[in-house]
Amino acid sequence: MPTKTLQIPTTDGQADAFAAFPDRAERRPGVLMYMDAFGVRPVLREMARELAEHGYYVLVPNLYYRHGPAPVIELPEHIGKEIRPAVFAQLMPLIEAHTTERALRDADAYLRFLTTQPEVSAGPVAVIGYCMGAVLAMRTAAAHPDQVAAVAGFHPGPLVTDAPDSPHRLVPKLTAQVHLGLAENDMPSEAISELNQALDAAGVGYTSEIYPGTVHGFTMSDTHAFNPSALQRHWDRLLPLLDRTLANS
Repeated sequence: MPTKTLQIPTTDGQADAFAAFPDRAERRPGVLMYMDAFGVRPVLREMARELAEHGYYVLVPNLYYRHGPAPVIELPEHIGKEIRPAVFAQLMPLIEAHTTERALRDADAYLRFLTTQPEVSAGPVAVIGYCMGAVLAMRTAAAHPDQVAAVAGFHPGPLVTDAPDSPHRLVPKLTAQVHLGLAENDMPSEAISELNQALDAAGVGYTSEIYPGTVHGFTMSDTHAFNPSALQRHWDRLLPLLDRTLANS
């Protein structure tokens, strides 16, 4: 499985990124994979490789690139409950600095870079994300409806807020098909209902489900939240979505 470490030109500098793609000559559909709050690290690279084995070019940018290359902070091999607060104390300044304005500017650069790679086929792309990356995936899909045919978010950050640009208010702009895989503690039932109502009203093709027995972060095997059966469910939902939306690109 070929992999590369790349530099993506942005309006604010160079974002380091990881890419994985099939070892075959033909060009493949592109997938932009947004990291969770802990950043680009071995578990995300492994997930990108696994997805690439199904026939996709997967690009994983370091969203914290303004603060340095990944890993921006030193992470333990396993992020357990007892050290999570200390890790987040280091991460919060990076998360807070990654404003929506910066995220959308970066999304333009990431999609432009992804779609011009020689290994990537012409046609639509997918954007997937974990934790805060799920929020960014929804924002990116809404901002680029002509390019993004599929969006998937797993154990997402806040998708329903009081802000004028809350992700749930952006869904009328979506043309992508959507899958949201929620942990049991991700969103109050009222917020889930509000989000689903917005998707229904916009006529978006979507599935939204709570993965049973999960807590926030369930896909990440290097954290205490990891749930193997939920990770498998994530693949069982994600791969058919990509197959439906990108297979002919």
